[in-house]
Amino acid sequence: MKFVQEHLPSKTGLNKLSSTSALSDANWVLVFGSVNRFSERNFASQLQKRYPNAQIIGCTTSGEITGDGVFDDSVHITAMQWQKSQLRFICKPVNSMEQSHALGVQIANELVAPDLKGVFVLSDGLNVNGSELVEGLQEVLPNTPITGGLAGDDAKFTKTLLLNNDQIKDRIVIAVGIYGKDAIVTSGALGGWKPYGPPRRITKAIKNVVYEMDNKPALPLYKMYIGYYASELPSSGLNFPFAIMDDKNVNVIRTLLSINQKDNSMTFAGNIAEGSTVRFLKSDHDQLVAGASEAARQILLKKVDINDKALAICVSCVGRKLVMQEQVSDEVYAVQRLLGMQTGITGFYSNGEICSGEDDSHSLLHNQTMTIAYLSEHNS
Repeated sequence: MKFVQEHLPSKTGLNKLSSTSALSDANWVLVFGSVNRFSERNFASQLQKRYPNAQIIGCTTSGEITGDGVFDDSVHITAMQWQKSQLRFICKPVNSMEQSHALGVQIANELVAPDLKGVFVLSDGLNVNGSELVEGLQEVLPNTPITGGLAGDDAKFTKTLLLNNDQIKDRIVIAVGIYGKDAIVTSGALGGWKPYGPPRRITKAIKNVVYEMDNKPALPLYKMYIGYYASELPSSGLNFPFAIMDDKNVNVIRTLLSINQKDNSMTFAGNIAEGSTVRFLKSDHDQLVAGASEAARQILLKKVDINDKALAICVSCVGRKLVMQEQVSDEVYAVQRLLGMQTGITGFYSNGEICSGEDDSHSLLHNQTMTIAYLSEHNS
């Protein structure tokens, strides 16, 4: 696999790029940028002129991840030429949030094949139930690494956009199937958040809305635990996500999206099943950076040859960015230190992260987590 990366900082237009690409025979181009940049005139057509033979996909972000750190209101372009592997691109409309699971099943059924090595997914970040989309994909592809994320919009939570060749629109999901014996697709994910307080049982919940914990109204209990920060809800909830526990370990993290004072409910960026056990979480800068390092270490433990040229697509949560603020690039540098300078870095801050984790088999929607899709091809 060959790749070339280009970065356009804030207020630098696509017309500043040369008229021809350094990798004109690219077959997959990945583009991340702000809603503002994706809304620029002729954005998609200018990219198509530079990469006439490529499938071009991308999404809007709450920050663009590059090997040089994290940027806002920029455009980061990664042009790839997969030389020994086959790629299949699928784009589906999102008709309703209730159809998210069925949409995942439909996409997976169109991608499934004996030589499928992995799936990379970009989704609308506001009109999809990410948990159910991934569950649908996983149902059909139970042992396939599924990675990617939900588009962001600089934490405004109003509109996210996706790029699919000459189209820029919301309410779509794009998936890429990577096929062939020479393809390498693996992943790593870790949050770096620490549980505190006693375990709580979810006694009333409907999908991603929690009404009761330990048979008590959820919102007052949560407010009691976060104390001073309760007056700043829901934004302060990014500092205190939930952990869904599995045998006393953190299985997956959920971010608070909104609260309802009338019924004392809390809405999260992903489902929390009734009957599950949760813990409150908190963290600091160093713990979050350590979590990003551990996500990269999970990839190294899978015996990949990091001397080969590879691409690491880092999808991290907007909540982590808001917690780490101006030091947010530290988590990207932590990944790069472990994976090496020969590994290209791209990615974005998202409204939800999709990753298959340590064993590459059980894919989940994550929140507040650094996830890494590691893509390469065997040399021999």
